[in-house]
Amino acid sequence: MYTSDNPIIKDSFLGSKFLNPDYLFTHLSEFVSYVFTEKTLDVIYVFLSFLAIFFIAIIIYVTIRMFEIRAKEHAHLQHEIAEFAHTKALKKEELQEEIFKNKKWKKVLDYLFSDNENDWKLGIIEADLMLFDLLTQLGFKGENLGDKLKNANRESFRSLSSAWEVHNIRNKIAHEGSSFEVSLHEAKRVISLYELIFKEFGYI
Repeated sequence: MYTSDNPIIKDSFLGSKFLNPDYLFTHLSEFVSYVFTEKTLDVIYVFLSFLAIFFIAIIIYVTIRMFEIRAKEHAHLQHEIAEFAHTKALKKEELQEEIFKNKKWKKVLDYLFSDNENDWKLGIIEADLMLFDLLTQLGFKGENLGDKLKNANRESFRSLSSAWEVHNIRNKIAHEGSSFEVSLHEAKRVISLYELIFKEFGYI
């Protein structure tokens, strides 16, 4: 077997200089020194600087776009909420119109649900006006509600006695004013009588 007199080769694994650590380290150092000169390092530094600036620009762009997208999503969400609220309000209004065939009756109930005694009286007066309009539509003759009720009979108007009762209470409110007291319980009873009359003719 051939054996070299070179001590580096002798110390190498399997007698090959390319497997000797000292040989490889020496030549690798020389290669690095040759390749990575001061000029080469400057070029690499400039390249890495541009690369860093490029990635920083990408990060800034992505961050700005994220904020823009979130702003658009927030605006879209607010628009959807507003649309939903508007649609819900319309449906509620339509439902109320379906429930209250006569909008004047809703006004009567609004007065009744008040905490003010004067509003309860206004509710009764408003309901009496509705009764006048109803009897006019039904063809009862007379200049005022009292005259129309006089021309009615139980065959054509089954709730005639109730109509007279609530109308007389209305007259007391109109003539006596604040001296005539009406409790909430009494106001509800009177309005319920008007309700029975109106439902008899499908007026509400």
